[in-house]
Amino acid sequence: MAGVVERFRKVLPVSSRTPIVSLEEGSTPLLPAPRLARRIGLPAEILYLKWEGSNPTGSFKDRGMALAVSKALEEGSSGILCASTGNTAASAAAYAARAGLSCTVLLPAGKVALGKLVQALAHGARVVQVRGNFDQALTLARQAAKRWNKTLVNSLNPYRLQGQKTAAYEVTQALGRFPDYQFMPVGNAGNITAYWMGYREIFRSQGKVGGGALPKMMGFQAQGAAPLVLGRPVLKPRTLATAIRIGNPISWKGAVMAVEESGGEIGAVSDREILQAYHHLARSEGIFCEPSSATGVAGLVRCLQKKDRNLSSPGLRIVCVLTGHGLKDPETILKGRFRKILIPPQLRSLEKVLRPCL
Repeated sequence: MAGVVERFRKVLPVSSRTPIVSLEEGSTPLLPAPRLARRIGLPAEILYLKWEGSNPTGSFKDRGMALAVSKALEEGSSGILCASTGNTAASAAAYAARAGLSCTVLLPAGKVALGKLVQALAHGARVVQVRGNFDQALTLARQAAKRWNKTLVNSLNPYRLQGQKTAAYEVTQALGRFPDYQFMPVGNAGNITAYWMGYREIFRSQGKVGGGALPKMMGFQAQGAAPLVLGRPVLKPRTLATAIRIGNPISWKGAVMAVEESGGEIGAVSDREILQAYHHLARSEGIFCEPSSATGVAGLVRCLQKKDRNLSSPGLRIVCVLTGHGLKDPETILKGRFRKILIPPQLRSLEKVLRPCL
């Protein structure tokens, strides 16, 4: 199976001279979610989940990283560099190792989930912790890349968004049409920008796919890190959803354009709502995503509760994008509802524990 650069080379900025660096990313499933749909008050047949946690390093970042690192290699780069809340670091480290390039990642100290930090270390990246938040780490990364002529692979790199737009092509191919609504988390805002780029390209080349119009882009942030909702940067963003704990998104303008052009919206949900959606996904559909990935689902639930949009028509197709695997952030589940049960190896002891379920 080919990765996204090979599969979508006709719509990507590559040529026969581009060395393809791939871990066979992409081709992630678009899963129907009937149990979750019924649980939140939707018809069973209209809800789908784009499960990006099945990418090689467990997040959607692999799509853009495959192209960014391929182009870095083509351009003769000596190494790559990024700032990250975790997923970009893991992906950059893996693809750099695949390409034989050095990789340096700058992480906000104490604010990166363990699963992501472990990945970056495992792939041999030089990991540097910065006393500050993500936005400060990114400013430093931009300065360092310029000073030492390294390739910056944050979403400032245009190839990142080009690679990430391939997910829009996959969603459209899987449905045979555009979704009516797409709900997704927004952190640095590159992903919502990239999806909209992809959908617009498909529309320009094919027109209405399956008779449907372009999807309404519904982006959601955490309430403690919601600069797009507030209309100003957040100096000290706070949320348990570490992947979207960003106070000044790089792709701010792209996200606003996606929402305005599509007739969608940008909203914010609480950490409590995010955690509730996170548990619903795991227990209703068997999908263990990281907390930030559940933000789009939490946003859908909030819209249903507000009843400000007609989201319940049986003919609709609603897609929620789940951006990363739950093993990226194992601490969250262990801090939550997990209760340790220890018994002696006796059937009567087991029966006592299981009695409420028998």
